[in-house]
Amino acid sequence: MKSFSRMLSAAGMALGVSLGLTLTGMPASAQQKQVPAPATALKQASPAAIAAAKEILTMKNASAMYASAVPNLVEQTKNTLLQSNLNLQKDLNEVAVIVAKNLAGREKEIGDGMAQVYANEFSEQELKDLVTFYKSPLGQKLLATEPRAIQFSMSYMNQWAQAFAEVINGQFRAEMKKRGKDI
Repeated sequence: MKSFSRMLSAAGMALGVSLGLTLTGMPASAQQKQVPAPATALKQASPAAIAAAKEILTMKNASAMYASAVPNLVEQTKNTLLQSNLNLQKDLNEVAVIVAKNLAGREKEIGDGMAQVYANEFSEQELKDLVTFYKSPLGQKLLATEPRAIQFSMSYMNQWAQAFAEVINGQFRAEMKKRGKDI
């Protein structure tokens, strides 16, 4: 789960930079009305499918991935604005607190969007079956151990990539040596 949090933080920072760059040239009233459009259009799912998807996300503690999205994006936007307005640091720091307070709770939109995505990827019955599974002993074990398994898998993947990069480097060097060029 920590690696997902890191990925979300990186995505949030990228989004924050994007927001900061686009927000600097717009009036405040226009800024507040703009909400990012989804990358792909999602079909409307049934209320029961959405409810089951939300239950799954709750069981998976998905909200931990985006719990700090609003404060992180506010901070990133403030820092972006600060880069071109150094003389406004005190004001921007004060405004950041106000903006964070005004927008607190908006991260719930991420959870709603994630539920919609799940409801688009699985049928209503599949979602209900997944809820049943996650409530079973094996499902509970999966919920408890999957974050650790993912963390170890990511660690293994990184170690493998580092070792494999050395193999690739060796192959490059050998092929270049055949061409009479030592690198």
